[in-house]
Amino acid sequence: MSDTDLELLARYTRNQAEDAFAEIVRRHLDLVHSAALRQVRSPQLAEEVAQSAFADLARNAHRLAPDTILSAWLYQVTRRTAIDVVRREARRQLREQIASEMNAKNATDDDWTHVGPLLDEAMHALDDSDRAAVLLRYFDNKSFREVGQTLGTSEDAAQKRVSRAVERLREFFAKRGVSVGASGLVVVVSTNAVQAAPVGLAVAISTAADLAGTTIAATATSTATQAIVMTTLQKIIIAVILAAAVGTGIYEARQVSRLRDENRTLLQSQAPLAEQIKRLSRERDDATSKLAALREENERLNGNTVELLKRRGEAARSRSNAAVAAVGDDPNQSAVKSLLDRVKKLKQKLEETPDAKIPELQFLADEDWVDAVRGNLESEADLRKAFSDLRTHGESRFLETMQMALLKYIKANNDQFPNDLSQLKPYFETTPGDDILQRYQIVPADSLSHANVTGNGDWLITLKAPIDEENDTLWTLGRSGLGGATYQFAKAFDILAPAIRALNAANPTDNNGRQSIDLSQLLPYLTTPEQKAAFEKLTQIRTPNSK
Repeated sequence: MSDTDLELLARYTRNQAEDAFAEIVRRHLDLVHSAALRQVRSPQLAEEVAQSAFADLARNAHRLAPDTILSAWLYQVTRRTAIDVVRREARRQLREQIASEMNAKNATDDDWTHVGPLLDEAMHALDDSDRAAVLLRYFDNKSFREVGQTLGTSEDAAQKRVSRAVERLREFFAKRGVSVGASGLVVVVSTNAVQAAPVGLAVAISTAADLAGTTIAATATSTATQAIVMTTLQKIIIAVILAAAVGTGIYEARQVSRLRDENRTLLQSQAPLAEQIKRLSRERDDATSKLAALREENERLNGNTVELLKRRGEAARSRSNAAVAAVGDDPNQSAVKSLLDRVKKLKQKLEETPDAKIPELQFLADEDWVDAVRGNLESEADLRKAFSDLRTHGESRFLETMQMALLKYIKANNDQFPNDLSQLKPYFETTPGDDILQRYQIVPADSLSHANVTGNGDWLITLKAPIDEENDTLWTLGRSGLGGATYQFAKAFDILAPAIRALNAANPTDNNGRQSIDLSQLLPYLTTPEQKAAFEKLTQIRTPNSK
């Protein structure tokens, strides 16, 4: 199809042409999804951002100017949406961390007396994937990486799945009158769910398996299903015989002989079981057929993403015809020239402001410069914001290469975190200069109160200091990925951390040893103006104004 993007968009808004919008999606989906993935670091969130970007295009098609460069417009919308998603995830992690610091407590024996009788029923209420994640993490004591490998997903996705499953378990117990926090539930399940088996049971089972093997050899012509049923029955009989042997001193040879006699009796009574197995097999086949039909129906319902985007834009299409009629034959030339002029101006201003430059700017791509000049460049504040955007892009691109080097180092050094950043140099595709590495440092994860310590491990790589504290991003790179927050956000949370600890230490507990704390209870523990200002900032983050 040789039509330009704007010609396709015009036909879509004027004639509701689904094929035109589908062609736009085909042309730009790779760009949008890749830009989203670089910023949100999650395939699932990247798909959400991409879908939202094209939905915005469908809603606002009639408002686009005739000189709009569609790829640049989609890139900017993707970036704004990704920033909103990252901030939403940061707020969610902050709420979870504050709740964890306020409510985490040691699980007691009394917790297990209430949780234990309901645990298996609660596990049964989970779906298969959530149940498997909880079993691997807290029953088998697997790491999140091992859980992700077993389930065929990423470490981050495995951690989120386990967190959701624990929350559903907690809700299950709460509905039945058992009040326990998520952290307490994890501790009590990890400690008590798997107990040591009685001494000697493994030997008894192994002996029973050996004896059962002798019996199975005598009935080798039976079907595979019959062998499974017979093995279960034999274990029951063998356990009885072994108990009698302990008391009466019957030799093992006599046990085998007796088992053979009873096995012949069992074979004669097995016909009803075989019929039951056939009936269950038919029911299984029926269920399989129904499942296949449901899958086909699900694929049909989810197979047309473009149709979903078209429905979201129906309300806007009725107002778009007049605006589309003004689109010319070559609307892009003047916009491109304008962008290039603004990029040239920003580069000139940056050269005149050497204090705003960092060595990571060498990693910038052309699209990063275009992105930085989308806003105004008139005031000093506008230029500071543009310089900060450039630094953020450059640092992000360099840290992506450092993340790969870090993972290679950890794999090659027995899962150890480096002690010095110079140890990572051999693992870079292109060795960075010391002027870049000197801007970063390795710190304990618990020294950054805003960081997600559980997800990033014991150590983090972070920037030593910002160039512009008001606008720059504080990056944190750990074992499981790269994250970022504004310096003001991190600073506010670090200032408030002592008040949270003081509240936890002084807050009285109920009869069950549990605390009930609300964020507003921090007010009496705010002893400095800085803490009060930080409290106001975090309160605004937790309850943002509606747009």
